[in-house]
Amino acid sequence: MIGLKKVILTISNQRGLHARAAAKFVKLAGEFLADITVAKDGQEVSGLSIMGLMMLAAAPGDQIEMTVAGDDADEALKALRELVENKFEEN
Repeated sequence: MIGLKKVILTISNQRGLHARAAAKFVKLAGEFLADITVAKDGQEVSGLSIMGLMMLAAAPGDQIEMTVAGDDADEALKALRELVENKFEEN
């Protein structure tokens, strides 16, 4: 795949990867052409699936692996990494 990138991120917001956080991730991921997947404990889901992301049950302190591939992989990785690192813009 073109531009394959992987990064390990730690969930640091108070409620983990819950519905609202997953929705923000999916909305942002949908702005890119890149193929985005997220994995936790060997389970991999599409970065465009709110239900899939919620099924990972990523709690605060858990690590997820995000894989991004495609022409705009660098931009997608940067934006999604910032979202996760900024605690999904939650207070």
